[in-house]
Amino acid sequence: MQQSNSYIIVYSAVLTIILGLLLSGSAQVLGPWQQEAIALDKKKQILGAVISAEEIAAMTPEQVNKFYETRISSTVVDLSGAEITKEGITAEKVEIAKDYKKPAEERSYPVFIFHAEGNPEAVESYIFPMYGAGLWDAIWGYLALETDMNTIGGITLAHAAETPGLGARITEAKVQERYVGKKIFDESGALITVMMQKGEGKEYGDDAHKVDGMSGATITGNGVNNMLKAYMGYYEGYIKAKSTPKAAVAAL
Repeated sequence: MQQSNSYIIVYSAVLTIILGLLLSGSAQVLGPWQQEAIALDKKKQILGAVISAEEIAAMTPEQVNKFYETRISSTVVDLSGAEITKEGITAEKVEIAKDYKKPAEERSYPVFIFHAEGNPEAVESYIFPMYGAGLWDAIWGYLALETDMNTIGGITLAHAAETPGLGARITEAKVQERYVGKKIFDESGALITVMMQKGEGKEYGDDAHKVDGMSGATITGNGVNNMLKAYMGYYEGYIKAKSTPKAAVAAL
């Protein structure tokens, strides 16, 4: 039997309301789990700049959280390097992707501090978040500096949509390991950072500011270079404030 238009409209409206309530209820139930998963992934990326991916993979979520709580502290600074002490602002809550749209002087810059095991007063490295643009979409990462505030101790890189087998290789350990031991300042104290070169298969072991590139992924590599140079510039005030006079000029 053919239904009237009013029946169809009422039926559709009721069905829409029911489905909307179900979706809303699911979001309420699953929301906290999703936020916990996002927070856990962020902690893994931060820790990935100072410990190996294998160590992190071997940890349960509970172990990751405990390791993070006992070995990482954090602060938030402004473009000058001064710490921001405004109530409610924490490094974990700063959304660097959202801040990326603001002028540099209006952003908040999180800093994560890696401490020695069993000694929260002893700092082993400082970890700086970064965010930028690759070939197709956003790229981001965390760069760890040793306590000389010049030598790279580790880096993690991630992406939203780079090409598999090409730009997406920035997530590979063997690509990220190229940065370890490189310097961000030259001997005069100028911020040079580290530049991924075009092409692959060359050796830059004697050059403190160059690493091998990725074949067929020049644009992604340039995105990483731009991101690293920009964010080390944003953090330069803080980095130099934490450096000894000698390290600020040249930590060799």
